[in-house]
Amino acid sequence: MCLSHGGLIMRCPETGLSRHPPDMSSTPTPRRAALARILPFALYILFLIIAAPLAGALGVDPRWMYALQIACVIAALAVFSRDYIELRPAAPAVPSPLSGVSAWLVSVALGVAVWALWIWLDFPPFAFKPGEGYKPLDEAGALIMTLVIIRIVGAAVVVPIMEELFWRSFIMRWLDSPNFLTVAAQSVTLRSVLFSSIAFGFEHGQWAAGIVAGLAYGGLYRATGRLWLPIVSHGVTNLLLGLWVIHSGQWQFW
Repeated sequence: MCLSHGGLIMRCPETGLSRHPPDMSSTPTPRRAALARILPFALYILFLIIAAPLAGALGVDPRWMYALQIACVIAALAVFSRDYIELRPAAPAVPSPLSGVSAWLVSVALGVAVWALWIWLDFPPFAFKPGEGYKPLDEAGALIMTLVIIRIVGAAVVVPIMEELFWRSFIMRWLDSPNFLTVAAQSVTLRSVLFSSIAFGFEHGQWAAGIVAGLAYGGLYRATGRLWLPIVSHGVTNLLLGLWVIHSGQWQFW
């Protein structure tokens, strides 16, 4: 245990160094904080289950359900926007050698590297059998640009924010303490980084590449204490993946 500012006791399991928690002024209760990070992710997963039957019941093309899926996630993020203290501009708990322009360059480079691994490591046993994927094509085989834009914006902007809030900000810290808001990102144990990355990996069809992605994004958050860096890295990965899918027609990656 170590003593941080304001008399708040925090665990620093690996170094024993004093570490400051995130700014706790105007901090939501632990239950609300958890809900704020779980609900957007839960809504996204729920739509993966109900999109097809709901589209059938409404008599609409199932591909348009992705727009509703993303809209629901955006709405949930907006409702809880004041609760995301880790997205506010603030100094990290512990000064990091990885800061400034160099941190953003590393973030982008990691995003590119994860994308390259993602499209390469797509064969058994490192990936599950792919489905047909999301095909934004009309009957003549031409791209439906509205569907393409919605898909790319959702995958490259909304999903990275939603998933990093859930997997890195919540799950990764919660594994160290149920009162996860008191756990500074830079004091998270390597065990929690590993376990959260494994779970993140198996959320995806390319599970092996997903684990590596989780380690990359989680390691970046742990090293810098800034959640926007893994969000940007995740966004770069998804943006490149989307552009590559459109170029190559490998729809199973969507």
